[in-house]
Amino acid sequence: MEEGVYRAVSGGRIALQRRQYSASCREFSVRCPRLQLRSLSAATCSVWLAAYGLFVLSQNSMVLSAAIFITLIGLIVYLHFVKIDQESLLIIGSLGIQMTSSYASGKENTTFIEMSQVKDVVINEAIYMQKVIYYLCILLQDPREPHGVSEVVPLFQSSKPRLDCLVEVYRSCQEILEQRKT
Repeated sequence: MEEGVYRAVSGGRIALQRRQYSASCREFSVRCPRLQLRSLSAATCSVWLAAYGLFVLSQNSMVLSAAIFITLIGLIVYLHFVKIDQESLLIIGSLGIQMTSSYASGKENTTFIEMSQVKDVVINEAIYMQKVIYYLCILLQDPREPHGVSEVVPLFQSSKPRLDCLVEVYRSCQEILEQRKT
């Protein structure tokens, strides 16, 4: 297992882990930074200070209880549905491609694409927040038109690695796809 440190589009540090199980089976995992205690504390304190200010003005203790409840529910929703800690791509030349997103709460979301549906893996570009960014995507073959593309499936949507990281994953995926064609 090899690990490299790269930067995301936002400038944050991300780690790319590479595992090669065989010549036609490789796994790539991009780890995002963990939830910072400082930012969590700042958000919680802001909500609670605003609630305390409302409590002082209204003299209603339900305001404080509601603030605690809203903060806890918001944190649970954020950890379970929004904050992704790791995204992984497992490519097996004879079988297919599996994409997994691991959330901060431990929940995992897995998608599998059969290799017969894969037309190619490419690096695409997009305009995002007044910048041009690059992203890796899988082109799915259109069953009705052999030279057409039915769908574009973006990879590493949460971590958004920069081009240098994407090129490394892209080259490895292309090696496996070339083995399949021969």
